[in-house]
Amino acid sequence: MSFLAHLIKPLAYISVPVIILRTIASTSSIGRYYAQLTVYLGTLAVVSTWGVFVAVGMTLMGRRHDVNYVVARSFYAIASRILDIQVEVEGEEHLQTCPMVMVGNHQSMLDILYLGRMFPRKASIMAKKELQWSPLGPWMFMSGAVFVDRGNSTKAHGSLAAAGDEMKAKGISLMMYPEGTRHCQEVPSLLPFKKGAFHLAVQAGIPVIPVVCENYWRIYRKGVFGTGTIRVRVLPPISTAGLSVSDVPELTTLVRDQMLATLREISVKVTSEEDMKPAEQSGMKAESPPVEEPDPIPATPVEVASDEIPDAPSDEDGSETPSVDTSLSRSLRQEGSASEYGTETDDEGMVVVGRQHH
Repeated sequence: MSFLAHLIKPLAYISVPVIILRTIASTSSIGRYYAQLTVYLGTLAVVSTWGVFVAVGMTLMGRRHDVNYVVARSFYAIASRILDIQVEVEGEEHLQTCPMVMVGNHQSMLDILYLGRMFPRKASIMAKKELQWSPLGPWMFMSGAVFVDRGNSTKAHGSLAAAGDEMKAKGISLMMYPEGTRHCQEVPSLLPFKKGAFHLAVQAGIPVIPVVCENYWRIYRKGVFGTGTIRVRVLPPISTAGLSVSDVPELTTLVRDQMLATLREISVKVTSEEDMKPAEQSGMKAESPPVEEPDPIPATPVEVASDEIPDAPSDEDGSETPSVDTSLSRSLRQEGSASEYGTETDDEGMVVVGRQHH
């Protein structure tokens, strides 16, 4: 009898918060949002704590660079079932390339879920140096994270070079977010890309692998946390063989164009206010007397401008993905872009190389 009591009591304690969360979730959409958010963060905390023990054990076994793979897959296996959110990955075979610099679009903290589904073996992340002294520091160190001193340009540049050498020597891959910060809105779009990831790839002579997660605005945003399926597409590797620092701006633009076209192709189509204006104007003109004037030019979703990386034109409907130009060494640099050697870091700790100061 006492054995059954010891077994049933913990289950009873666990079931209480589950019942409470289910009750809250059923009351309203806001209740569901906070219930799902609590489950997500709670699962993340539990798996992260468990990950410390995994990191210790795998480090002792000499497999520290597989820690992220094990912990990521564990998190996805648990969280996807509890939250009822599945991730479908296309082009997963491209993740067998090793070493590589993976670059992905960064929308929100829900990105951790899709990383849990696709994060490959022998891969790690790049993080700001300050995180070394955080509660996550020991786990990140044992999992092979590359730390960058964002407050010192010289040290940041040195960290970048050291990371490239270690990646080549040990066959390690890195995941980076070239947008530098989170960006999520109803109409699929990308922020201008920082060049740090591309400098790293060129200097180390390793390929770039674009990883595009569809716009999941319909599933997760402030006040909304639903269920469904999220599509992720891994694009073919882009070789950096034979490229130099002077080719980085063109490489950055090429990758961004491919990722933006893919993002619009795989995301659920939405109608923005800008897209509605031409149709509304056409309807108004049909009712008024004919007047000879030029046809209205369809508006497009506004992209964030950047003096660092010019936005290259791309196909709005995403029907065509720019092809990889094998002769990247040809110069497309604009006036003033020849000096690409300065190094900075942004707020997310990602290395920003080559920003010009006016």
